[in-house]
Amino acid sequence: MTSYLTFFVKTEDGPSVFVRDYAPDKPSGKLPVICLHGLTRNSADFEAVAPAIAQTGRRVITADMRGRGQTGNDINPQNYRPDVYARDVTGILDTLDIPRAVFIGTSMGGIITMILAATARERIGAAVLNDIGPELDPKGLMRIVSYVGKTGPLPSWDAMIAAIRETQGSAFPDAGDTFWRTFAQRVARELPDGRVEFAYDPAIALALATPPKTPPPSMVPTFQALATGPVLAVRGELSDILSPAGLAVMMRLKPDLKVEEIPRVGHAPTLEEPAAWGAVSEFLIVAP
Repeated sequence: MTSYLTFFVKTEDGPSVFVRDYAPDKPSGKLPVICLHGLTRNSADFEAVAPAIAQTGRRVITADMRGRGQTGNDINPQNYRPDVYARDVTGILDTLDIPRAVFIGTSMGGIITMILAATARERIGAAVLNDIGPELDPKGLMRIVSYVGKTGPLPSWDAMIAAIRETQGSAFPDAGDTFWRTFAQRVARELPDGRVEFAYDPAIALALATPPKTPPPSMVPTFQALATGPVLAVRGELSDILSPAGLAVMMRLKPDLKVEEIPRVGHAPTLEEPAAWGAVSEFLIVAP
């Protein structure tokens, strides 16, 4: 497996962000790829995908957003917002002297990508939006709100795996024990006393639990900004976040949108599924 460097990048007003940096096996001269994870996830989400991309000749950067993985918690939970994460991503790219990249954003990572498109479009050469778009299905949001930040440390890895299967099982109905153990090892960590906890600050749930005083701004303009360049939309067939209607909106706004639907998978595909990886790898062949 392709090796990677790890280091931390300072942020303007919060914890330093943990970064994994995969060097390309044989540099192709094409843009680097930056992979951005979902709400409760971290850079381990891409531990199989990132090396596979690096083997195609591209440098790959993954990072743990504030309050996730090996990045510290923010003392101000109000900073757990996509616009703040977008600023942190810009800081990572600046620190690494990467003026432009291909973005792969899963769920929240896709929202970060769209925000960056609206504020710094020149930084994005192409983008993959994994099970996310400018319109979100309220049913899926309600499901996420129902469990994020509400599960404390559990007594064992087996207990953690069982808890994850209970909340995520409908998204991966055909998955076996190996899949769920790998899933758990990516999203959870063992404490010194042997208990196992999710690898995120429970306070990330506060932004979801507290309704905004005013309706959030539409994400359609941010998607339209992104849509000026090449975009691949990956959707899980069973997704309750990116509905068929939501995908239709994206296709209407960007008629040349590349689309891949992943059978028998919900929110969100791991991108390791054969259909997903095939679509991503083909997209990267033609991306700058």
